[in-house]
Amino acid sequence: MAAAVLGAVVLSGCGLARPDHALVTFTAEATAGGALPSPQDTSAPAPEPGAPSAPPATAERIVTVTRSGGFAGRTHTLTVASDGAWTRQGARAEPEAGGRLSQAQLGRLLTAVEAADFAHLPRTGKSGGTVFDGFTYTFVRGTTKVVTNDGSVPAALTKVLDALPPFEG
Repeated sequence: MAAAVLGAVVLSGCGLARPDHALVTFTAEATAGGALPSPQDTSAPAPEPGAPSAPPATAERIVTVTRSGGFAGRTHTLTVASDGAWTRQGARAEPEAGGRLSQAQLGRLLTAVEAADFAHLPRTGKSGGTVFDGFTYTFVRGTTKVVTNDGSVPAALTKVLDALPPFEG
């Protein structure tokens, strides 16, 4: 009997405790005009004690970019949401930093992402020559994933990179 109880306890706690660091694709798209979600109405009455609460509203993800390689072989992933919130994770998906873009920075990123036209970019970059100790970039926008390397980053994606928060710091 004790073995059955112990087995049930062990099995119930065997889920993956760490986040999966595989790239996630997103179905939500930011609008071309940079419209942001409206803030929640805070004048609503508080829920009664014991009543289930509604999940908080979440901002849509604009883009996720992973940069890996370089001289030190480091990997960092930046994710930016439509409300300007950004997070940076390391190679093992551990949080490293975060913050919020200003309205001007967010507008610049939205403009660059829309102009990049991810749906029509090649899924893998063409070789522009070997860049020793260069980086590989993986961009995820909606359900579209584009992989490119230093030396072959399309100009439109360079503008996206320029509008992102720093990969290290």
